Amino acid sequence: MRKSALTGALLAAVIVSPAMANKDVMKQTANPAQWVLQTGDYTNQRYSKLDQINADNVKDLKVAWTFSTGVLRGHEGSPIVVGDMMWLHTPFPNNVFALDLNEPGRILWKYEPKQDPSVIPVMCCDTVNRGLAYADGKIFLHQADTTVVALDAKTGKEIWKVKNGDPKRGETNTATVLPVNDKVIVGISGGEFGVLGHVTAYDMNTGKLVWRGHSSGPDDHMLMDPQKTMSLGKPVGKDSSLKTWQGDQWKIGGGTTWGWFSYDPDTNLMFYGSGNPSTWNPAQRPGDNKWSMTIFARDADTGVAKWVYQMTPFDEWDYDGINEMILADIDVKGQKRKVLVHFDRNGLAYTLDRVTGELLVADKYDPTVNWTTGVEFDKSKPNYGRPYVVDKYSTAKQGEDVNTKGICPAALGTKDQQPATFSPKTGLFYVPTNHVCMDYEPFRVSYTAGQPYVGATLSMFPAPNSHGGMGNFIAWDAGKGKIVWSKPEPFSVWSGALATAGDIVFYGTLEGYLKAVRKSDGEELYKFRTPSGIIGNVMTYEHKGKQYVSILSGVGGWAGIGLAAGLTNPTDGLGAVGGYAGLKNYTALGGTLTVFSLP
Repeated sequence: MRKSALTGALLAAVIVSPAMANKDVMKQTANPAQWVLQTGDYTNQRYSKLDQINADNVKDLKVAWTFSTGVLRGHEGSPIVVGDMMWLHTPFPNNVFALDLNEPGRILWKYEPKQDPSVIPVMCCDTVNRGLAYADGKIFLHQADTTVVALDAKTGKEIWKVKNGDPKRGETNTATVLPVNDKVIVGISGGEFGVLGHVTAYDMNTGKLVWRGHSSGPDDHMLMDPQKTMSLGKPVGKDSSLKTWQGDQWKIGGGTTWGWFSYDPDTNLMFYGSGNPSTWNPAQRPGDNKWSMTIFARDADTGVAKWVYQMTPFDEWDYDGINEMILADIDVKGQKRKVLVHFDRNGLAYTLDRVTGELLVADKYDPTVNWTTGVEFDKSKPNYGRPYVVDKYSTAKQGEDVNTKGICPAALGTKDQQPATFSPKTGLFYVPTNHVCMDYEPFRVSYTAGQPYVGATLSMFPAPNSHGGMGNFIAWDAGKGKIVWSKPEPFSVWSGALATAGDIVFYGTLEGYLKAVRKSDGEELYKFRTPSGIIGNVMTYEHKGKQYVSILSGVGGWAGIGLAAGLTNPTDGLGAVGGYAGLKNYTALGGTLTVFSLP
């Protein structure tokens, strides 16, 4: 059955039909007054054409209204807005609120999923959820227990729901969804439990499974064509994944897909990244572990992969590859290119041709990155496209039960899932970053379904010469691979950024500040202290001719797990508490939506 399914999918990919983005999503996202997807639109640029709030008047922003979610754990993602309605989500238990913008904060309906709380200890890291999506009059939610739900946007009534995984095997969800054409595309979390990653497309109207492509395994399992799926300009070849794993290790090999999705209507390709291989102990999984740590470009209708690029073969540091793929048209070395830009956890920023997968740029976006000296760009060499690993920081070469010290960046990366933004006006990317390093000690671990399958002890700390600062907010030239300016922060910048046509960029801080800076030089123009630390994403909308900016505050996530889950030992929470313990002196728990406008 699997082979026949793949044959059908490949045949469909060959007989190419015109690319069909969801018409309603395209219509709604074309109106800058609305915010329909978590990513702003299909490109994941998180850019707004609204300019009523600008560099000259942003200093005058005032709180227009607030809303309490009633949940204390980490609040990622953002609200979405269509017309006179706003929809807002929470972390577990993933409640959904529909709010009336004509009477701000009035609840039109509330959806409260009934989930087994046993899913909470299986989730990593914290009980976060990255939000809802809207299409065709429906609100789509992917719950912590992997239930995908379609709700009537006006009434909150369930239209359909389907289970995407099994929490008893470690499968959970923390990510948003992508509505494309007549499908909803979702991922899966659980790499630290030996879950095999996949992306799945469900029929938007019925919830019926349409296709599923795994991150590792045989070709039919992955929806890969040995001759037509390309990697760095060459066919991947038969069973390209199986050859890079020892025995059946791929079946519990990670590569989960808990990040963001983007989509190009011109090519009908959807893009995403796969996560770290399991376990964190590299000695137990020799080989390149394809296709974990990989950028995937898949046909949105069939799921068949057109091209792949593995950023960190044989990952030895938990450098998940799930961060957002931003689609833009920019100048690269004097030539206009249709690109995909990705800021990876491994500390390298990648610029690729999004049509072909050609690697154009790969450079460090934090100068403290030390595990690699860079990526090989000579196409004639067998290691073309691979990073050069510094032996001193190789956890595999140091061996099991050896504590490799001073690796930069830490496992939480130079940037985690908190999304960057792109401004077509400046051609620059604005990136929230972490300035954190780690000590990493692998140990042997056995696999039991539903139990942690980590195999390493970590401790994290501010990068050397950081003067105590654990974060930066930077402007990046993706065509040149250069930092244009950098603004230091005392803690990691864990919120998603927003660029607007008003020549400003917004982001939030772990202490709880919403900040606005000038695009050209990073000068701080405005800040406001919200009730809790910010790990949510800034968004903007317009209602009755007035522009609003909103942010979810509620400290948590990997950086804030110490506060969110009440951890006290610096080695708890996958080593993430460490230098973040000081957050308790700046902020407290609590989920709040804060909405700003000019007087």
